[in-house]
Amino acid sequence: MSLDFDRPSIARIFDALVGGRDHDEADHEALGRILARAPEALEMARELRHWLTRTVRYLADRAGVDQFLDLGSGFPTAENTHQVARRYNPEAQVVYVDSEPDARALLEENDFTHLSGSDLTDPAATLADPALARHLDFTRPIGLILCSIIHHIDDVEQARETVRGYVDAMAPGSYLVLAHQFDPADDSEVAASPEERFGGTGLDTLHRTREEIESFFEGLDYVEPGLTFPHLWWPDGPRFTPLSTANFTTLGGVAHIN
Repeated sequence: MSLDFDRPSIARIFDALVGGRDHDEADHEALGRILARAPEALEMARELRHWLTRTVRYLADRAGVDQFLDLGSGFPTAENTHQVARRYNPEAQVVYVDSEPDARALLEENDFTHLSGSDLTDPAATLADPALARHLDFTRPIGLILCSIIHHIDDVEQARETVRGYVDAMAPGSYLVLAHQFDPADDSEVAASPEERFGGTGLDTLHRTREEIESFFEGLDYVEPGLTFPHLWWPDGPRFTPLSTANFTTLGGVAHIN
């Protein structure tokens, strides 16, 4: 499959933000316009990618999870789920679900990495995709990843139903990994600034309160330190760069599915 680099892609723009290599001039031009309006996008994207890497590492190394379902994975970029998981288990199976047409060419690089083009907002249809049944054993634990995707669903009830539709299909011993843009409510500037400045860029998302984000984990048991800012979830070591407002615009958590 050939990749279309003549038009900018939000997925490839994210790739550029986190230090990937699969982007081109059109993406760089679009990224420049975004950073002119919201320079914190760079820090936000990289913090979130580091968090995802740590959560997958925890599941593959500490929890012994050897199969992953990554929903809304976007374009393959630096430190993908399958790369991290297979570092700890070379036979880990990973299925990505995304509608990005260019992703297939770069993701299906080995027998343990697969891609489905299903609509992830329809859990029943996605879970019925033969690609999932071929590569994932739903009678065994799965690492279910919803990283920065649910905040694109405007209706909170639909968002809850979407998450619950996947969680209910997981075997006991599975884990939910979820990150979501955060509105702290008591400091509206933290959420309002990104929402206003990202508006119309393709990176715009819906910020929700802690209580709303917690509702996606209802009935599940958090892995410590629970639902928190990405930089506080199992940091790799001392911090070498100062924190900014951008560090407090996302909440992420990992929870055990009983």
